[in-house]
Parts: sequence; C-alpha cells; structure tokens
Amino acid sequence: MNLPQRIIGRWIALALLPIALVTMPARLQAQDAATTPTQDAAAPASAQGSASPAPAGDYISRAEYDKLKAEHDAMKKEMDTLKKMVRQMANGTAPAAPTEREAVPPAEAPPPVEGKQVAMSPTSTSTTETEASAAELAGPLATHDYAIIGDAEVQFGKFFHQHGAFQLADFAPIFLFRGGDKILFEAGFDFVLQNNAPASDGYTTTVNLSFATLDYLINDYVTFVGGDMLLPLGTYSERSAGWLNKFPDAPLPRDVLPGNGVGVELRGAIPIGDRGASVTYSGFVVNGVSSIDGSGRADQLDLGGNVGLTSDGRFANLHGGAGWGGRVATFLPWKPGYDVEIGISGMSNPWDNAGRRQFSALVADWSFHLSPYVEIKGEYMNTWVGTDDHGTIDPDGWWIQAGYKLSGLKLDVPYLNKLELVGRYDTIDDGLGSRTERGTVGGVYYLTNTLWLEGDYEWASNHGPNLALPDYGLLFQISYGF
Repeated sequence: MNLPQRIIGRWIALALLPIALVTMPARLQAQDAATTPTQDAAAPASAQGSASPAPAGDYISRAEYDKLKAEHDAMKKEMDTLKKMVRQMANGTAPAAPTEREAVPPAEAPPPVEGKQVAMSPTSTSTTETEASAAELAGPLATHDYAIIGDAEVQFGKFFHQHGAFQLADFAPIFLFRGGDKILFEAGFDFVLQNNAPASDGYTTTVNLSFATLDYLINDYVTFVGGDMLLPLGTYSERSAGWLNKFPDAPLPRDVLPGNGVGVELRGAIPIGDRGASVTYSGFVVNGVSSIDGSGRADQLDLGGNVGLTSDGRFANLHGGAGWGGRVATFLPWKPGYDVEIGISGMSNPWDNAGRRQFSALVADWSFHLSPYVEIKGEYMNTWVGTDDHGTIDPDGWWIQAGYKLSGLKLDVPYLNKLELVGRYDTIDDGLGSRTERGTVGGVYYLTNTLWLEGDYEWASNHGPNLALPDYGLLFQISYGF
C-alpha cells in the first residue's frame, strides 16, 4: 500500500473510532444490567426467562474497551507524526527519521479477560513500519554540503641591513562545495596587503586565485579533476603551503617549478594489502609554462602564465603544444605514527610561442615519520630549459627539513609538550651562474591544533649576481587554520 492510501485509511479509521467509543459506555451499562442478579427473589421464573439477556458476543467488556481506547490513542499519535511529515514535504523540507525517543510506542496489550481468549486487533501500522516509512520519506538531509576553510597569517621580520616590520598579512579562504555523492568543487584565494613601491603612497591589496577545480569521483580508485589545479610536482604545493608549513617561508628551490596549471587530471590511489599501504598516482594535461614576451630568451620564462585567456580577450593557448606530466608514489606504514612515502614526478611542454624551446622538470620527494614525534621530508628538483640565448640551462635545487616534538621526551611539562623544534636546509641554482644556500632553525608552538606560533633564525650564503638574500634574519609568524 502506498503512502497516500495508507494516510486515507488511517483518517477513516480515526474518524470511526470516536463513534464506536461513544456508544461503548451504553453497551457496557446494558451488559452490567443484564449480568447483575435481580433483587426480586419472588419473581416468577417465567418473568425471569422473558428478561433473559442477549448473547454475550453482542457486548464489549471493560477490558476490551480499554484495549480499543489504547489503540485509538496510539493511532492518533501515529497520525500526528504522519501529518507533520506531510506538511514538511509540502514545504519542501525533508523530515528527519524519528529517533528512538520520538518513535510512536506500540499500544500496550490489556490483560487477558478471564475465560476468554483476547484477539489482538491489528493496527494500521506497527512501530517498525512507522519508522521505516518515516525514514523513507526523510531520505538524505540535503543534496549538497558547503563549507569555508582556509588559513590566515601575520608575519614580522627583521633582516640584516633592513628595518624590522610586520611584513605580511595574508588571508587565504578555501570554498568547498559538495554537489551530491560524486561531484566536488573547491576554490582557494589569497588576499595580501603590501606596501606600494618606493616613492608611491598608500598600500596595495592583491587578490589571487590560487586554485579552482571541479572534481568528479569516477570510482574508488579514479577521480577526474578539471580547472586551475595545483600541479603534483612533489608534495609541497598540495600539502605544505599556508599554515601547514612549519616555516614562515617556502623552500627556495620551489622557484624553479610551476605551482599551478589550467587543464585536466586523473588521480587516485590503489591499496596494497590490508595494512594501509598504497600506490598513489596522478596524470595531467595543462597549458603549461610560457614566455613573457613570446620569445625563447632565458629571462622570459614565465612559470605562472598561459592560463588560456589573454588580457586583450584572445582565447588561445600561447604556444602550439600542451604540457603534460604526473606523479607516482608509494606509501608504506608499518605501525601507527611510523611510515614512509617516496614519490617521483615530472612534466614537459614547449614554452616559447614558436614552440621551438622545451621546458622539462623532474622531482623526487620523500617523507618519513620515524615516530609520532619525528618527521623528516624533502624534495629534489631539476629542470631543463631550452633558450635562444644560453642554450639549454638546468635550474635545480633541493631542500630537506626535520622536526621533533618535545612531547616525545615524556617530561610531562605542559609548555614543552606543545613545542616542536624544526630545522631546514635549502639551496637553489638558477642555471645562469648564481647559487644560494640557506639554513634555518626555529620552533613551532602549538597553542591549539590550528593556531601556531612560529619563530625562525635564517642565514644565507650567496654566490653570483642573482638570487641574493640577506645574510641573516629573524622571522616570526602567527598562523591560524580554520
């Protein structure tokens, strides 16, 4: 029986039951009078016989009356619940399935009448059936989910031969939308305040689209991604940027790689065994890196350009060939807090407008958790850039960092347990005769899991005319993830 028929049947039953209940007291009185012995003992037998009661089956006992009344009350509660559901459906809101406390209780069976077998009158719907019907009507609470997450940072720096200043105020919201079981959308932005150039008044607020992708979950092992994506060259761009980075600044050699690309990607993971090991993969096709002025000169390489739409309204790839690449990695845990991940990734595409010069990159990344308190990770990247004026150059670099949480000392000192000591070494070679090496030591104090205080001391060594950094400096940052 479908829902409308069920509701109509219950309305009819609910309308007839009060009529039956109204007539029951009169019948009970007649039954009581018929079954009570006469007070006139001298009455003739013929008179008593003429006044013999009607058969007992035509009357309702008090116990049966109480039973029917209890069933009527239970049915009324069920009808109230169904009416509430129908009103909510008419208003376009799906009612939640009744909880165990809200479920309509079954009518209590009255005690059996002595000498008579009481037949339980079937109600229109049992409690289990009511709950099932309510759950069927309710369905999912919503067809989509929406959330805003992200991070914000405030930074103070004092470097060699420079004034100390609060040099960064960054707000980076990420908008997440789930359009059903298989469709996801995410977009991240960066809002940054900075001083204007010397001899200019005021300040500038910059807004950048960090990424914006539409994801479609094809199955448990494959996800389609399309849009302005973070390229899976190493792991830093996807996993360590923003407040998740334990240092206030990025590793130097990330400057030789593009961080984003507009295109499509297939990615996923394949489990190995039943202990959490897996192989992760990604493969992408994007517009790739490009040239600032369209030429193939070394100083015109643009790692962040070529999104497919020029400022004068032309919709075209800046050069004749797309970029392609991907990453493959293995993740191997052996017990909680102990795991290793090793990956290799790369990409290649023509970067000048004529399509004669090629850009290629190769990245190796690694991450070790040697206990819940020790983490070591890093990346090595090498690129090859064909140029018109310097032949093929190979900008490269690498970085490695380590962290140790003092809670691993088991000293039971609250303030020490929230502190992690960190260190990093990074170096970059621009392929044109300049090289910079930098060391960093510092710490992260975890006020909460998402509110961090970071402080670092940095020193640098520069060789060559380019990429010069201050000899040393201090950086402090407050990072909040939400």
